[in-house]
Amino acid sequence: MTNEKFMSAQQAVELIRDGDTVGLMGGGGGLMEASYLFDAIQTHYLSTQTPRMLTVIHALGLGDKRTKGMNCFAHEGLVKRVIGGHWVWSPAMQQLAIDEKIEAYILPAGVCSQLMREIGAGRPGLFTHVGLGTVCDPRLDGGKMNASATEDLSEVIQIAGREYLRYKPFPIHVAIIRASAADEDGNISFEHEAANLDAQSLALAAHNSRGKVIVQVKERVPRGSLKAREVYIPAAWVDAIVIDPDQRTSYDIPFDPAFSGELTGAPRAASEALDRTTAFAESSGALTARQTIARRAAIECLNTDKKRPLVNFGVGVPDAVAKLLAARGEQNQIYQTIEHGIYGGSLVDGTMFGYARNATAILDAPTQFDLYCGGGLDIAFLGFGEFDKDGNVNATKLGGLAVGPGGFIDIAQNARKVVFCGTLTAKGVQLDIGNGQIVVREQGSIKKLVDTVEQISFSGQSSLAREQQVLYLTERANFRLTPQGIELFEIAPGIDLRRDVLDQMGFLPIVATDLQTMSAQYFMHD
Repeated sequence: MTNEKFMSAQQAVELIRDGDTVGLMGGGGGLMEASYLFDAIQTHYLSTQTPRMLTVIHALGLGDKRTKGMNCFAHEGLVKRVIGGHWVWSPAMQQLAIDEKIEAYILPAGVCSQLMREIGAGRPGLFTHVGLGTVCDPRLDGGKMNASATEDLSEVIQIAGREYLRYKPFPIHVAIIRASAADEDGNISFEHEAANLDAQSLALAAHNSRGKVIVQVKERVPRGSLKAREVYIPAAWVDAIVIDPDQRTSYDIPFDPAFSGELTGAPRAASEALDRTTAFAESSGALTARQTIARRAAIECLNTDKKRPLVNFGVGVPDAVAKLLAARGEQNQIYQTIEHGIYGGSLVDGTMFGYARNATAILDAPTQFDLYCGGGLDIAFLGFGEFDKDGNVNATKLGGLAVGPGGFIDIAQNARKVVFCGTLTAKGVQLDIGNGQIVVREQGSIKKLVDTVEQISFSGQSSLAREQQVLYLTERANFRLTPQGIELFEIAPGIDLRRDVLDQMGFLPIVATDLQTMSAQYFMHD
């Protein structure tokens, strides 16, 4: 019997109508990205000018900053509105937003993936505290990132005397899903995938919106060959299946079973040994600002009231903390997580942030965000674009460019302890690090500690009300949030307080009366 759900990429694209709302999934480096279908949509539009005026929503960043991911959709007329959790992997889409060619919005990644679940369940939106006091609050920006965006994606409501945001539901006309295999009936398996992300919630949202669920897979397998527990999306939800025999684990890696968690026994041990060697090589190389900040930040894993804290690592300097702990063999002192739904393993950084070799568990992203939003995180290490005198952090809009929060807002707002990690200045910085100290040769032309942030991604005032412990760690000096303001409590050896710190800030911090000097060990070669 022929299953009409199997079709070519072009046939699948023709299921998308002008004006549809299209839900996408995926992450950095090609993680769970339906690249074959994305390319087909772009090719079809460039040759036929259809489909047109789409609304596209995605929870995490998609692309390679050149041609893949959201770059396939970055054509004037193809999209009308983009609701993106993270924008930096598509400079072309960022430019469309700057030029007011599209309506540009952001949503926190957790909110986005959880909203899909609410849409699928037919509930009246997502009710949550996440986003209050930030760019997502309609009393500030309401998720709008340019002048063409005029609609608030959320509204403030009160339940039992407490404020919440209601993120408004809308139909998902098309969901584009990436998976490993489909059997003859159309049941979908994720066996060889490096994550689950929000695939199930997104598929349910489209199915119950009377929309189309289009799935890209690597292979077609016989009927009955998938065990019931191997089926992640049942055939009843699926409308179209497109086979891409060249589907890859990432943009650069054809397939690696370490990423999909399929290794056990001796193969897994060998893979983990290789990861430890790689991590050690990074930790023992030339000292950088990233490495010195990571050394200082790692200490905070021990400064909690938990014997083995549950930890989240963000992208950038924070993932260097994870690498450092792995190099030291200290991963068993924490429960390591990232918002993609991954527990444990060896995190990959850079463009492949979101992948982990030999993870101990792979969950759905909405479930992972449930853990975070419910207060399950003991400590989070996150980057920052800039922060100000009130402790507000901006990680979502820098220099007028839509960046988007990814999981930043969901995580920062809910962890018991938040450690923001980043350099004190940017652009043109020249540092000499070694022999137990740091010397600044060039200060950097961009100040990241400013009087007032461009956009609030994390509210210092709200954090104080939540009684969070908040630190801001840089290569030169370390700060903490207090009810009286930002306090400078540590300085690096070799740093001149006035020249290298205070003169490079847009506000005057409180200087602790017992100002400490950071350990020289952070600035020593191993």
